[in-house]
Amino acid sequence: MTGSRLKVALIGASGLLGRAVANELADVAGWQVVRTARSRVGPQIVKLDIRDDAAISGFIAREAPDAIVVAAAERRPDVCENDPALARALNVDALRSIARAARERGAWVLSISTDYVFDGTKPPYFPDDPPSPLNAYGRSKLEGERALIDSGAKACVLRLPLLYGPVLDWNESAVTSLTPAIVESAKSGAAPATMDAWATRYPTFTPDVAVVIRQMIERHARGETIGGITQWSGDEPMTKFDIAERIARVLKVDARLVAQRTPTDSTPRPRDCHLDSSVLEALGIGRRTPFDTAIAQVLANYPRARTRETQ
Repeated sequence: MTGSRLKVALIGASGLLGRAVANELADVAGWQVVRTARSRVGPQIVKLDIRDDAAISGFIAREAPDAIVVAAAERRPDVCENDPALARALNVDALRSIARAARERGAWVLSISTDYVFDGTKPPYFPDDPPSPLNAYGRSKLEGERALIDSGAKACVLRLPLLYGPVLDWNESAVTSLTPAIVESAKSGAAPATMDAWATRYPTFTPDVAVVIRQMIERHARGETIGGITQWSGDEPMTKFDIAERIARVLKVDARLVAQRTPTDSTPRPRDCHLDSSVLEALGIGRRTPFDTAIAQVLANYPRARTRETQ
């Protein structure tokens, strides 16, 4: 492997983050990127169900990648709470299978994790702070982290917070999913839209995360592989109520918003899981687009994206 000749397997290329990473890596001269997805396949995307251990082993043996980026997971906390077996299959068992096949190949694995491995009571959180997840999603992602790190493969975990970016479906992100209710609230006779004003989030733009991932892969290509736990986060704290106000401003709608100042989710969620990004920053890795700039780009085509349930 050299920096100019590198093969990357991007597992989960059709999702919100996967698409951004695919776009970013496509522009790197000399890199070959093999993209996979479970259902949203196409001419340039290989069908792969990460719950199928034999399929994973066959794919990695056949493609022989130098690096593997795992962007596939079950990310919906309510789904994980109601179907822990599915959460485990996608967030733990699949990662263990990928790690085993990668170890045999000698490939480096970069897997995406979450700020929800923390309970949100003592931010900011550093990579070596003790995790304490509050819900099944956080527990499954933490178990997946440990399965990867303990596998013996060359591996790195990248924890991320709330993501948003260019969408095919407004429900792909908990940021853009607010938009239909915000717009509806501005209509004559419509009820106000209630927005959470209890939990502080750090929305992070997927094209920025894609730059971070590219820079991490570049270090691997130079023989400066990053291992263990790493983190990246946007640096603008805001509640969903704050986000909604900004979205309304971008769309120039007179939204009627009500702040909900107590938690109402049936699945427990942490209040503030701000991730410290200083380890990657010290390596010269990172990019942050201001939220107002990024969300204006994302909403430029509203309402043409779909509003169906995310698959």
